[in-house]
Amino acid sequence: MAKLTLLDMVQSILNDMDGDQVNTINDTFESEQVAVIVRDTFRAITSNRDWALHTGLIQLTASGDVNFPTYLTVPENVKKMLTINYDKSTNLDPKKRYSEVTWAEPDEFLRLINGRDSTATNVQVVIDSSGVELMILNDRPPNKYTSFDDNTVVFDSFDNAVETTIQQSKVQARAVSAPSWTHEDTFIPKLPDEAFTLLLEEAKSRAFNALKQIGNSKAEQESGRQNRWLARNDWRVKGGIKYPDYGRRRVRTVSTRTNFEKSDL
Repeated sequence: MAKLTLLDMVQSILNDMDGDQVNTINDTFESEQVAVIVRDTFRAITSNRDWALHTGLIQLTASGDVNFPTYLTVPENVKKMLTINYDKSTNLDPKKRYSEVTWAEPDEFLRLINGRDSTATNVQVVIDSSGVELMILNDRPPNKYTSFDDNTVVFDSFDNAVETTIQQSKVQARAVSAPSWTHEDTFIPKLPDEAFTLLLEEAKSRAFNALKQIGNSKAEQESGRQNRWLARNDWRVKGGIKYPDYGRRRVRTVSTRTNFEKSDL
């Protein structure tokens, strides 16, 4: 299915519901209700899928505070962090050297930093906003990161010979973000082409239930079919789900007239 605007979907749903024909989503109270249902349906189907077109580079906001030298804040619309790289160049070697900072589970991160000597000159004791002490190295670029609240990223170290805090400009971060919504006629939801059928049919099913107090079995059936299809093909780059062949194999069988291959089913 081709991409649809919000008005296209509202008009299609109203047509199936025998509603008034409209030229804008705000023409009638019913069209406004349907537009809200489409919006809520869009948010529902994008909340539990990580589509490739919702993946991209993002900026993490560095604290800029010497009391929290390795802290960065994640944007609110981020659903899942994928990778973080940091420029680990030094004053002696200023050539940019982006290298991955790898994730550590909070308990693993604490075990790592708790093995450090708090009296050493290269260890800085940072008091987290929770009041808990964290022993951060101050003589090398970051190697590990974690998050204790799913909102703030904490690196395990920074190089105070280069910088007083982690620098936002030196972070390369890639993440899956929740797509935005604009409630206007011409808005086209950020979805793969093949997902528009799911959005339309699911919204149609919800509209019938909410506004007509009746089910639409055809829309529900199509919505379910699209959900299953998209689940199997999530994502094209990865080739979708691989199903087992239950021992089936290709064998060569000889005919009296010619040689051919067939499946031994």
